[in-house]
Amino acid sequence: MSKMDRRDFLKTTAAVAAASAAGLSIPSELKAASQNGEAGWQWDKAVCRFCGTGCGIMVATKDDKIVAVKGDPEAPVNRGINCIKGYFNAKIMYGADRLTEPLLRLDDNGNFSKNAPFRPVTWKRAFDEMEKQFKKAYNELGPTGVAIFGSGQYTIQEGYVASKLVKAGWRSNNIDPNARHCMASAVVGFYQTFGIDEPAGCYDDIEITDTVITWGANMAEMHPILWARVSDAKLNNPDKYTIVNLSTYSNRTSNIADMEIIFRPNTDLAIMNYIGREIVKRNAINWDFVNKHTIFTTGTVDTGYGMRNPAKAKKLGYSDKEMQTIKKEDAKLVTKEEGVALSGIGKWKAGDEMKMTHNKGHAPFFHWQITFEDFKKAIEPYDLDYVVSVAKGDPDESDEEFAKKLQKLADLYIENNRKVVSFWTMGFNQHVRGSWINEIVYMVHMLLGKQSLPGSGAFSLTGQPSACGTAREVGTFAHRLPADLLVANPKHRKITEKLWKIPHGTINPKVGSHFVKIMRDMEEGKIKFAWAQVNNPWQNTANANHWIKMARTMDNFIVVSEVYPGVSARVADLILPVAMIYEKWGAYGNAERRTQHWRQQVTPPGHAMPDIWTMTEFSKRFKLKEVWKAWPKQKLPSVLEEAKKMGYSEDDTLFDVLFNREEYRKQFPWPDPIAKNPNTGKMHKNTEAAGDGREIMGEDGNPFNGYGFFIQKAMWEEYRKFGIGHGHDLADFDTYQKVRGLRWPVVNGKETKWRFNVEYDPYARKHAKPGEKFAFYGPLLKKIKIGDLKAPIASKGKVNLANKAKIFFRPFMVHPEDPKYDKDGYNFWLCTGRVLEHWHSGTMTMRVPELYRAMPEALCYMNPKDAKNLGVKDGDLVVVESRRGKVKVRVETRGRNKPPRGLVYVPWFDEKVLINKVCLDATCPMSKETDYKKAAVKIYKV
Repeated sequence: MSKMDRRDFLKTTAAVAAASAAGLSIPSELKAASQNGEAGWQWDKAVCRFCGTGCGIMVATKDDKIVAVKGDPEAPVNRGINCIKGYFNAKIMYGADRLTEPLLRLDDNGNFSKNAPFRPVTWKRAFDEMEKQFKKAYNELGPTGVAIFGSGQYTIQEGYVASKLVKAGWRSNNIDPNARHCMASAVVGFYQTFGIDEPAGCYDDIEITDTVITWGANMAEMHPILWARVSDAKLNNPDKYTIVNLSTYSNRTSNIADMEIIFRPNTDLAIMNYIGREIVKRNAINWDFVNKHTIFTTGTVDTGYGMRNPAKAKKLGYSDKEMQTIKKEDAKLVTKEEGVALSGIGKWKAGDEMKMTHNKGHAPFFHWQITFEDFKKAIEPYDLDYVVSVAKGDPDESDEEFAKKLQKLADLYIENNRKVVSFWTMGFNQHVRGSWINEIVYMVHMLLGKQSLPGSGAFSLTGQPSACGTAREVGTFAHRLPADLLVANPKHRKITEKLWKIPHGTINPKVGSHFVKIMRDMEEGKIKFAWAQVNNPWQNTANANHWIKMARTMDNFIVVSEVYPGVSARVADLILPVAMIYEKWGAYGNAERRTQHWRQQVTPPGHAMPDIWTMTEFSKRFKLKEVWKAWPKQKLPSVLEEAKKMGYSEDDTLFDVLFNREEYRKQFPWPDPIAKNPNTGKMHKNTEAAGDGREIMGEDGNPFNGYGFFIQKAMWEEYRKFGIGHGHDLADFDTYQKVRGLRWPVVNGKETKWRFNVEYDPYARKHAKPGEKFAFYGPLLKKIKIGDLKAPIASKGKVNLANKAKIFFRPFMVHPEDPKYDKDGYNFWLCTGRVLEHWHSGTMTMRVPELYRAMPEALCYMNPKDAKNLGVKDGDLVVVESRRGKVKVRVETRGRNKPPRGLVYVPWFDEKVLINKVCLDATCPMSKETDYKKAAVKIYKV
């Protein structure tokens, strides 16, 4: 080894790791060289920091630093391989500009000033200012005047602590994760269709199926490890295994696809209805499945586009150009093609004004049972000729060729013995009708009886590492509580209050502000304190010019917990330096319901501390009498007397009541044997439990030496009580330290691969009638009205849908900024998204030299013919301008993404090309998820 240089050593260890992952024998000399080079290393299992795939990795540490990362050969998701980002999980932690101490805007006299520069302060000084500014907003506006921007990248325990602090402590529901931006439409689709959240299938479907159909899911770049499994399955069975990629532009997922279908933005609804119509016309309905397990359903159409109220926008000074789009939130003219799409309903025709009478509150969610004959009538207009006329996305493709593809697509779904999996991500979810398209992909699968079966089903792929495990399952949304409980449901609040041991009536019954609405509320002065955690709201939210201006010029106080100085940190008033993934204990839940835990591997740098600690320390600043008193404006009663009956004092702090209970200290002591490394027997650190050897001062200015108990384990064991016996069962904390994840529900130690199927799901067996194969046992939204295609009919009463799912009809509607109807020169579609090399806003990955060199800047992917017409070539700077803002970006016509004429693709990882200044903040009216995939822009050379 003394003769082996670093380059040879890296090559050797890489070769050994690759051979091990592939199951190959390793020459003894090579193995010995690798082992000698790893002397003093401690390996442990962990989870990748990036996407929702949930890859397992192995992390090596030495001298309190991570020195190597490799794929975990025992991880069933990725089987020993990583994508390009996964191999740099360590390097994201060691950027030169890592934030290591609190930074507060201070003037020369040491006082906070919104226009002052950042200066380093102690944690106590940071918490002092936080408390002052929080209580100023809280006492002026009440519990609705404060908010947290949460995250699908929280660990499960972090999300649980945040939700408990906001909902049980502050009595607010203004906590919403950036998962609202990526998965909320999928959630609504699950709730509306099945009455319970999260996919029925699992990744095993990839190898079992005959057909993978991707809808708005560039899996090759966004879920590359899953795509590697798809590719492997295709190569092993090239004749039978079929791949179809549906997208608004050509991308790498098409490289091995048997068929690529480029469609016009928003017309996926028309295509899906065409397939439904074909199923009906060909007598291909699986009537046994449909009659036993489903009903037909429809809902309100005139729901708006999730934009600001036009009158309010005008009052706030939105420009005339912006108002051209925003006014459609109140009303719009029905286009000729919409007239056809809606003709089965019989309520609107081309040229009519559609007033958005169901765009507020719960109105967009209204739905009711219809007959099969009604359903058949509704989809009748979606014949091949009509759908070709509205949906063809490539103007250079012939109608005949596009028609053949649609027919082939229907053939694949309908073929009797063919297994089919539909995968989708942001193309469906980031959509002004995202909830609708999520609902009707299930329509296709359930008409055919190809749902909840090994190798057949509709499968929503998650974007973030714990959008499922934390944002959704924990309930860190403005409307949710753990395990599919809802804040608006009195019974659910009571269950939660009992488990949290807080007085009945503590939890606010009113749904809080969703992510975009928090921004809008801040712009209106309704929220004056906001805390961003594990995400970058001022880069990731559409219409960013408004929010950046609001942050820097209005009377508010913004706290950003961060690891690097990104856009949100730079607009903040206080920056809190926080620990990164392997500098703390944690858990994530991935897209196939697999929950995975990891141990703390290393110490955070400088004075950076875990997010849990920032919240639990801040909770010490609140006495019960300050938060559990009466709030007349919010109609919240005082619960102090009830608290006293429970043994609490009004001078107890939220820390005492929520996070430092005596039973936690007794039941979850530290040290804990589970913290021993399985390979070396050494104890892993736990910064929150016992400190970590650094001199860290707590919120009181005294040295912090830990809480004295295993707080992460205590929070886990309390949290899992919500799901046990309710279809969300999770295993105990210690079990997850020993396994490579388990797919919930975990019952009697056994995971569940396919939900709702009695052969695999214990809850389906519990609920199914004798002899039946399925039970769609989700409890939500299972008592609905009965009507026709226009509306529910009161005289028909309601129907109870126990153990049944819903087959929806939802119509195609034109996007409010479709360039086809634009008269002001905004004649291009803009689509945004990610790239393989970078994660989200690039805050971490742009600091990895190898990833930066591979993709140093965002590009404007453009059709060569459009470039020629604009007089630009590759590398030229152009302006991409919408009604909201503009950016400069370089043109690329020969890259990985190949748009059709009339569409450009600009990824959002590059803060120097802050494309969200251009994007429209329209959302799905149901899910409140932003449509980042569609905006009208004009493009011209700089």
